[in-house]
Amino acid sequence: MGKLTTHVLDTALGCPAAGLRIELYRDGKQLRDVRTNEDGRVDAPLLEGEDFAPGTYELVFHAGDYLDKTGQALPDPKFLDLIPLRFGISEDKHYHVPLLLSAFAYSTYRGS
Repeated sequence: MGKLTTHVLDTALGCPAAGLRIELYRDGKQLRDVRTNEDGRVDAPLLEGEDFAPGTYELVFHAGDYLDKTGQALPDPKFLDLIPLRFGISEDKHYHVPLLLSAFAYSTYRGS
């Protein structure tokens, strides 16, 4: 059965991004509002079972709030604040959508 998971790594500090808020949306409706744990992961899958369905989803990573808490010197306004990632789920498989984050760049991919 399919599921959706994520995690966030702070590539500038070389550690998991703990306490980062993440929202999950489908069709403009918020499905989840969670925070990463000490390992930069969410404690449970964002979607699984009956909640897991094909469609277009959006993860919104609240990077700016997280970066403020790290004590890094940041410009005003911050280069990165909210990071929306829109992606499609088309198969009943595991979709892992991680975020690699620094104050001035990010990347993502479909992991396993």
